[in-house]
Amino acid sequence: MAGTVAGRFGHAATYDLAVDTRRYRQITLGAVASLIALIASVWAVNPRGEDAPLPAPVESVFPLPGDTVVRQTALEIDLPVGYSLDLNVDGVTIPQAEIGSTPSTGRYIWQPGPFKLFETWGTGDHTITIRWDRVSGGGPDPGEFTWKFRVI
Repeated sequence: MAGTVAGRFGHAATYDLAVDTRRYRQITLGAVASLIALIASVWAVNPRGEDAPLPAPVESVFPLPGDTVVRQTALEIDLPVGYSLDLNVDGVTIPQAEIGSTPSTGRYIWQPGPFKLFETWGTGDHTITIRWDRVSGGGPDPGEFTWKFRVI
């Protein structure tokens, strides 16, 4: 059943009161299938990093080994309170002055930026090596951990 009503600018607007449910279902199923395909492709292209066991005393790192991240990503390393950290990015030792640290929590953060050794992350794989040692609260406890992640 068709009817007319006053539309925009005084012109007649035509509408159809009958809804083709079969066509409506096809469109809805197509939209849902497209959304599922989009989510699956994003997940396949950007997998989450592997659950690699971290050596003691490293509490956490970000990005995780094998992660795929964006160029704005910062490195985050958590060590127990009382440890020092040396950071090596792609074979280059990062000066301590560039590494943000919170001694009361043992968290270290570094991100490329202006006036730093690296201005941005280049696309591709990056190798990170951290070296630590206990500086207070007990005897020496040196160690090292290396992992890779990818920047897109």
